[in-house]
Amino acid sequence: MPQEQYTHHRSNMPGSEGPQVYKVGIYGWRKRCLYFFVLLLMILILVNLAMTIWILKVMNFTIGNALYFKSARNVTVNILNDQTKVLTQLITGPKAVEAYGKKFEVKTVSGKLLFSADDDEVVVGAERLRVLGAEGTVFPKSIETPNVRADPFKELRLESPTRSLVMEAPKGVEINAEAGNMEATCRTELRLESKDGEIKLDAAKIKLPRLPHGSYTPTGTRQKVFEICVCANGRLFLSQAGTGSTCQINTSVCL
Repeated sequence: MPQEQYTHHRSNMPGSEGPQVYKVGIYGWRKRCLYFFVLLLMILILVNLAMTIWILKVMNFTIGNALYFKSARNVTVNILNDQTKVLTQLITGPKAVEAYGKKFEVKTVSGKLLFSADDDEVVVGAERLRVLGAEGTVFPKSIETPNVRADPFKELRLESPTRSLVMEAPKGVEINAEAGNMEATCRTELRLESKDGEIKLDAAKIKLPRLPHGSYTPTGTRQKVFEICVCANGRLFLSQAGTGSTCQINTSVCL
C-alpha cells in the first residue's frame, strides 16, 4: 500500500522543536490479512469459474446439442411475478407430468391452435380427433359436434347401455352410411318424431317383415285390425282392414 505523509503546522506550544510527521497506512497484521482476503477471493472466483465450466460440460450444454435435466425425483419449472408468486408451474415426476396455470395451449410451428384448456372449456383445434381405445369415448353428459365419422373400413357405433340416446339439431340430423348398412336397435321403444315437419323414408324397398297379420271379422264389434296404406307422395295412413284392401276408400288422406 502507498504511504501518505503530511506535515502539520508548527505548534505554538512551548517546547516544540520542529514540524511533526505522522505516517498513515496499513501495516503489520492488518496488511497481511488484507492480502490474505484478496488471495482468497481470487481463489473462490477461479473455483466458481471451474465449477461452471464443469457443469456445462457434464450437461452437454453446447450450441447445437440438446439440453438435459436429470433428477432422481422430479424437475419443477416455476414462472414467478414481481411479488415472487407462482403464476405457472410445470412438474415432471416419475408418475405424471403436471402443469398448473390459467390456460394450457398446444400450437404448431406455424401458430395453429391444436389444443387448449381452461376453466370454461376444452378446445381441440385439429382437423380430426381420433380415439384409439377399444372402449371408445365416454361422455357423462352431452357432446356438441358438427360431424361424427369412423375411420375407413371400420364401424361407427353410438350407444347408451343404461340410458336413452338423443340426437338433436335445430336444422336437422343427417345419418348417412355411404358404403354399408345402418342399424338402429333398442330394447323397448324406437321413436322417430318430427314436431313441425315430416319423416321421410327414401328407399327403393321398405320392408316391415315382423308385422303381425290380422284378419277381417264382419261383426258389429269395434274393429281392432288395420292395414298400412301408402299414398303416391309417400304418406302412410291406417285403414280399417277388410276382406280386401280398403286403402282406396281413404284416398282423401293423400291430398
